[in-house]
Amino acid sequence: MKTGMYVKFSVKLSKLKDKQASCTVIGAFQSTPLQGLAAKVDDLTQGAISKRIKNGDFKVENNETIVLYDVPGLRTEKLVVVGYGKPKDLDIKKFREACAAVIRKLQAIHVNTASLWLLSDEVKDHEYTGKARHLVESMGDTVYRFDSMKSKKDESQSINLVLNVSTQAQLRNTRQGIKQGQAINTGVTLAKNLGNLPGNVCTPSYLAQQARNLQKKYPIKTRVLGQSQMEKLGMGALLSVSRGSRQPPKLIVMEYRAGLRTRHPVVLVGKGLTFDAGGISLKPAAKMDEMKYDMCGAASVFGALVAAAELKLPLNVIGLIPSSENLPDGAANKPGDIVTSLSKKTIEVLNTDAEGRLILCDALTYAERFKPSVVIDIATLTGACVVALGNHTSGLMANNQQLADELVEAGEKSLDKAWQLPLGEDYQSQLDSNFADIANIGGPSAGAITAGCFLSRFTEDYKWAHLDIAGTAWRSGKAKGATGRVVPLLSQFLIDRSDKH
Repeated sequence: MKTGMYVKFSVKLSKLKDKQASCTVIGAFQSTPLQGLAAKVDDLTQGAISKRIKNGDFKVENNETIVLYDVPGLRTEKLVVVGYGKPKDLDIKKFREACAAVIRKLQAIHVNTASLWLLSDEVKDHEYTGKARHLVESMGDTVYRFDSMKSKKDESQSINLVLNVSTQAQLRNTRQGIKQGQAINTGVTLAKNLGNLPGNVCTPSYLAQQARNLQKKYPIKTRVLGQSQMEKLGMGALLSVSRGSRQPPKLIVMEYRAGLRTRHPVVLVGKGLTFDAGGISLKPAAKMDEMKYDMCGAASVFGALVAAAELKLPLNVIGLIPSSENLPDGAANKPGDIVTSLSKKTIEVLNTDAEGRLILCDALTYAERFKPSVVIDIATLTGACVVALGNHTSGLMANNQQLADELVEAGEKSLDKAWQLPLGEDYQSQLDSNFADIANIGGPSAGAITAGCFLSRFTEDYKWAHLDIAGTAWRSGKAKGATGRVVPLLSQFLIDRSDKH
């Protein structure tokens, strides 16, 4: 049963003074006198906004909201005004924050329908398509709740929001933005839901079943390789990680093929560690519960594929998800063990908690059979990336600069940012092993980079990029929960790719 708030968006050609609505929403810049639409509304309402500013009730600061009731000159019961701050400061990030403030206010005053006039305001470097998309994404993110594991769930609510525009061109562009925003929200919500599930529910088998379920709604073909199939292939690195778990490992293959048959696919590889206790190299107890989020790379692949299918992008996209648990057991990997990967390279396991790269390397080798145009892996891979970039920016490494540039640009457009880290020969020697072809860790320095270097040893035959989302995939503390990143970045990357062909 659906719970929480669900926002429905539509767009209409309208004139403000003729529009009848139970609730009307506008934005206002911090300027004297008021400017833009806020100035027109102030004139129509006999100074209703400027009077509240003058008496100190409304400072028009970014994200500040005020509700005015029964104002003259407008056919509305409630007028909600959101502050933007100074006009020169309104970029798309602040616009999203203002949109989030609006939906919180509408929830607080129990509005079921509202007429929004936010798209007419000037936002740096963004026209109607971008503004509409980011409005939809921001509001969807704000109202998201995860209560499926609670006995008492939030009461299901819905709110209908009409985005008002004044020209046919704005109407077309706004529809496009709403479509993109809703598709990305669908993917982000799926990624969040999967990430937030506990490890005793979201197992490798559960992930595999969710992948199969996608076939019922989307043109996505799913295959699941079990342990015996992986043993026949020789996926010794991936299988070594699952030995300490009672849950059987899975390699999930999802194919969305809406492009020309001759067009080489984009392959997305997501780390699917449904719980990571570290194995024999056991993690500290504090915050170990958050290791249910070690499958957020896999969740982002689910989300990106769904967004592509919702948008009917004319692309071929393959999702590969190596999935396992990493637990301590008598059969588990031990520090010093040597395993043989699908590529036939041998790996010395110096730390069993560096397991993500072990399951990824076999999936990256498996990706070769699809003759990919590019391969992107997504993984909550290293604490070192959190130390380097914090919780705001994902780490990026690549063996092809054009691909890296495309991903950085997609991150900038989507506000789901990534920062490129070096990936050079100078770091490769840290992975030298006396006993195997490669060690699975490179020592305490440059841990995020040496993890990327490890993966690069298995991606030499195609264009490849690695996104380390260890700092961005979830939030800790009071607001603990999956973020759905990097679904917006990947979706933008796929949109850009489809636009170029």
